[in-house]
Amino acid sequence: MTRAYHDLEVWNLSMALCEDVYALLRQFPSEERYALCDQLRRAVVSIPSNIAEGNGRDSKAEYIRFLSIARSSVFEVRTQLELAARFGYIQLSPTMTDTIDRISKMLYSLMKRLRA
Repeated sequence: MTRAYHDLEVWNLSMALCEDVYALLRQFPSEERYALCDQLRRAVVSIPSNIAEGNGRDSKAEYIRFLSIARSSVFEVRTQLELAARFGYIQLSPTMTDTIDRISKMLYSLMKRLRA
């Protein structure tokens, strides 16, 4: 179908995003530990996890569905990070937003290639 998920640039970029988001979460106030922090952790981990799970599926249609879920999680992470910045918990860097946008575009391109 396609190469192994761990060889995909989008998966590797998503893994790096997980590390960056986890580092940012250390800046959140303790009262957010079980609210926005948990939601962000689940959403950011969902991105590479769904890429990997979709890659292991038996059909292109299933793979595309999981890539779509991963892309939805990208939008969720972006929104939650923007909220955290508005709340004053973090400074959202242009580098991180560029990475998030890049992952979204890469997922879209991969889905488009699989549909062709």
